[in-house]
Amino acid sequence: MLDYPSLAAVAAVVREGSFERAARALNVTPSAISQRVKQLEERLGSVLIIRGQPCKATDIGRHLCSHMEQVGLLEQELQGALPKLVQTGTDTGRVTLRVAVNADSLGTWFMAALAQFTAHEEALIDVALDDQEHTVEWLRSGEVLAAVTAHAKPVQGCNSVALGRLSYVAVASPGFVQRYFSGGVTAAALAKAPCLRFNRKDRLQAQWARRICRRELEIPTHWFPSTQAFVDAALTGIGWGMNPESLVREHLESGALVVLVPGQKLTVPLHWQHTRLQVPVLSRLTRAVVQAARAGLR
Repeated sequence: MLDYPSLAAVAAVVREGSFERAARALNVTPSAISQRVKQLEERLGSVLIIRGQPCKATDIGRHLCSHMEQVGLLEQELQGALPKLVQTGTDTGRVTLRVAVNADSLGTWFMAALAQFTAHEEALIDVALDDQEHTVEWLRSGEVLAAVTAHAKPVQGCNSVALGRLSYVAVASPGFVQRYFSGGVTAAALAKAPCLRFNRKDRLQAQWARRICRRELEIPTHWFPSTQAFVDAALTGIGWGMNPESLVREHLESGALVVLVPGQKLTVPLHWQHTRLQVPVLSRLTRAVVQAARAGLR
């Protein structure tokens, strides 16, 4: 029989980031949390939590946390169907669905899915941000229940649903274009014109430049790990970058931004992968995501 109070303590420490906050969340003392975690670690012969600021789960700890998330989902659905199972005065709490999403989806179409879902659900959402090429790793590690990803092939134990394509355009301010691309968008010009990148995983600018010039280029780079800051940096003439077309459409129409090479877009196929766990609340989230993608993606 699994020691669920100890498993709940591990999950709470990882979720809250510290033993003290986990104790408050579970309404027990920090020493009780510490004792439960220690006893489970001794029983398994493995470290489950890396102590720090914040505390993080080890690989084994993540698997246990994933199990507790799934148990929580199943229990909430059972309580909804059979409310008499819940003792009077018991705080059943709210289930939290942890999902991984790329920043551009979160900044464009995905928020509509969350708005639709939370309007009718008591469940809470915990969003982890990562590049669309890497969100699938969150699924593989068991850290999330679902993810928006560029990978169509289902992760083991997951289903994959095609969502559509997010269209990107290379844009810059008119002043930036005059300064760096007055003679056209050439390899020599791109080697001098600073581009914008979200983080080290962001390869969109390099892919677009390779398509235009048919070879790899070394491009000077500004780093802006924020979707809105990315747009603002282009508007203020700091650099050029690949922005979601839907996010900069008004700026293009007003002339505040211009497309560097008309007709040369990049489209990124997106998929929604989610655990095969048969839980209605996760199915309802999936429906909301698919509906929002149909409205917001190509």
